[in-house]
Amino acid sequence: MLAIFHKAFAHPPEELNSPASHSGSRKPKLPDETLREFVSHHPNNTFSMTFGDAAALAYVRPDNPFSLRQRLFCGFDDIYCLFMGSLNNLNQLNKQYGLAKGSNEAQFVIEAYRTLRDRGPYPADQVVKDLDGSFAFVVYDSKIGTVFTALGSDGGEKLYWGIAGDGSVVICDDKEVIKAGCAKSYAPFPKGCMFHSEGGLMSFEHPMNKMKAMPRVDSEGVMCGANFNVDKFTRVNSIPRRGSESNWMEWDSH
Repeated sequence: MLAIFHKAFAHPPEELNSPASHSGSRKPKLPDETLREFVSHHPNNTFSMTFGDAAALAYVRPDNPFSLRQRLFCGFDDIYCLFMGSLNNLNQLNKQYGLAKGSNEAQFVIEAYRTLRDRGPYPADQVVKDLDGSFAFVVYDSKIGTVFTALGSDGGEKLYWGIAGDGSVVICDDKEVIKAGCAKSYAPFPKGCMFHSEGGLMSFEHPMNKMKAMPRVDSEGVMCGANFNVDKFTRVNSIPRRGSESNWMEWDSH
């Protein structure tokens, strides 16, 4: 899967952007170039959508629709979800959120996001932590320009993120695509973590601890983005909450 979001509303950690990307021989590409390359890898079974200059989403339809490593895409009420993997407790979650029994994982994630956005009865980290299985997902709320992504902690799915030539955020499961598109400004998306375009990056397993950027050096000895790990010695002031006039994942720093 591939998701690209304009820098105006997606705010990734600054440490992802490596100065080496702009000084080396291989420069980061513009978003439309990366989208074309992704589609060219699977020209016969790739579906893509663009939202003007704001965002682009693409996914490869699975060769085996009954595989446990699902690739799903769906949209509802101007909210779109790319989902990889499977949830062992999907039936329980569908029942909890009032969804039809046959709803798939992407449909569930959209409903969970809508619940968090509109009512926020639970902390976002608790909702994601309740997902049992191997998963990676990206949600784009095109109505308000919000990005929400998460990667399970078991390592069953891989996800990478980086910075395109125009500063846009690129999220992809294909390492070669993101290396070509982001040059030196990319890194693995951290397992057991979630990212929100306003709330930032946090661990849903350790929500009370801050994330620490650790510089990455590639095989050429060049700085290449950053790995993000839970800082067990530094705690946040409070867990994310939903304020009456703030985003549901905004940090309360007071």
